[in-house]
Amino acid sequence: MANKLSIISFSGDFDKLTAVFTLATGAAAVGYEVNLFFTFWGLDAIKKKRGRSFVGGTALTKLFGFFMGGIKAAPVSRLNFWGASAHIFRRLMRKHNVATPEELVAAAITLGVNFYACEMAMHILGLAKEDFIPEVKDVLGVATFLKRSEGGQTLFI
Repeated sequence: MANKLSIISFSGDFDKLTAVFTLATGAAAVGYEVNLFFTFWGLDAIKKKRGRSFVGGTALTKLFGFFMGGIKAAPVSRLNFWGASAHIFRRLMRKHNVATPEELVAAAITLGVNFYACEMAMHILGLAKEDFIPEVKDVLGVATFLKRSEGGQTLFI
């Protein structure tokens, strides 16, 4: 098995995105090829607009874009307390010198992690490649992502 890690990021939850980027940056730091495939709510992590914004092609998809909120508005998957938990976690992370999700994204970019967006989810949510950070290498279908993942480990978060 090659030193390759591919992660499918399905969730837009704060804690799950933290796990995605912690694993990705850790693997990249020790020389792994890392491929991240963002689909559905996971796409929030790679949007240019990091807070709540009306992103999408139609009124309905713009509403989804607003409610999804971007990485800065990512809720915690359990015990979210109406959004307060993510703020508490960020404060605890800073206090203990642990990187926040936004800092982990920047580290992943610096370490050369490959970012890919799911074509099907983008169509459903009315998103275009221009809605994402420039480091997104490509928009892929599942079959193409699986081909790029061959020979390594693949995780679904």
